[in-house]
Amino acid sequence: MELVSRLAAAVAALTARHSRVLVGIDGPDAAGKTTLADRLAAELSGPVQRVSVDDFPRPVEERYRRGELSAEGFYLDAIDHDRLLAEVLVPFRNGADGAGPRTLVVDGIFLLRPQLRRLWHLSVHLRVPEQTVLARARQRDRSLYASLAELEQRYRARYLPGQALYRAEADPETGADVLIDNRDVSAPRILRWDAPDC
Repeated sequence: MELVSRLAAAVAALTARHSRVLVGIDGPDAAGKTTLADRLAAELSGPVQRVSVDDFPRPVEERYRRGELSAEGFYLDAIDHDRLLAEVLVPFRNGADGAGPRTLVVDGIFLLRPQLRRLWHLSVHLRVPEQTVLARARQRDRSLYASLAELEQRYRARYLPGQALYRAEADPETGADVLIDNRDVSAPRILRWDAPDC
């Protein structure tokens, strides 16, 4: 069974047991999180709420208070996880909108950090080697930087080391229900599956 179909079957099994199902697609920058989350949401039957962590940045002065190239600043200050919790995750889980979708699919970085880990009914972590992340970033993010050198400096000084801090604190590969090797987006490999199957 293809990965997206298998994930959709797992969500269907969870929906049979829970009134609301929260799915988190986690991984480093340029891992393919948004693509997988969009494909999963399209595969699911019934209405789905889609959210990206990218829509919850902290204000610039908070994101860069430790320095624009700070790895610690990236991990601790880039995303407003408290706002994500208060505005989306907790209200959805508690059924604040009783008539709304029963499934929420969230993609983003740092979704398996300690404050969020227990909220997910299904969590997926995408493993992608750093060199693959850099190669994809050169393609995807090139227009965001004045030069490739600036892009690489940002990734090597801030983003990749920030992900290393996350792995050291949260161990997302162990904490995820499903671990995927996503170095080849056309042929993702399931490394571990601790999610329901139909």
